Amino acid sequence: MKLTTRMFAEVFGTFWLVLGGCGSAVLAAGFPQLGIGFVGVSLAFGLTVLTMAYAIGHISGCHLNPAVTVGLATCGRFSWRDVVPYIVAQLVGAIAAAAVLAFIAQGKEGFDLVASGFAANGFGAHSPGGFAMGAAFVAELVLTGMFLFVILGATDRRAPAGFAPIAIGLCLTLIHLISIPVTNTSVNPARSTSQALFVQGWALDQLWLFWVAPLIGAMIAGLIYKCFFEARQ
Repeated sequence: MKLTTRMFAEVFGTFWLVLGGCGSAVLAAGFPQLGIGFVGVSLAFGLTVLTMAYAIGHISGCHLNPAVTVGLATCGRFSWRDVVPYIVAQLVGAIAAAAVLAFIAQGKEGFDLVASGFAANGFGAHSPGGFAMGAAFVAELVLTGMFLFVILGATDRRAPAGFAPIAIGLCLTLIHLISIPVTNTSVNPARSTSQALFVQGWALDQLWLFWVAPLIGAMIAGLIYKCFFEARQ
């Protein structure tokens, strides 16, 4: 596939990830009787990745996440020259989805985008469970690393064919079940950036963590898999 085709696929895929995952948190999680809760939000994020992996995995690889792109490149599964174009495409898709979500959410009378938090990621006073910066950093680093490890293993040519999206989607669900109370769960710098741009203020101030920790975690996982588990010719 041409790079432009793959980039468009990443735009659509990341759009679906943010609209489905963050949309479930902003629009559907908080209703007293009908709300899906954080378990439902966790499942929603997993389902977005699972469905898009089957839809565009054969086109772009369905990264939907700068950390995934960097981790795959670190492992030698993806070309470094295409990393920046992929990340740009992911950011475009994520920001477009956040804009659509903001428009829908503000259709409810009394909705305050900033006061709601808009599913932005944070630590300290902006962590759902009040977790400190150090805890948030370690959570994002370790969980992103484990996410990459599952992706690399599930997509290994020695793994059973056709089942990778299920493993990857369920892994992301599990990650959210663990870390929504800690950071609202990022493990994805594009997802964090899209929400922070609309919340502004504290969300932009804390955004650095949700780039640095996931990227480091992804690179560590990529190196470990490449050194110890990658198939040899």
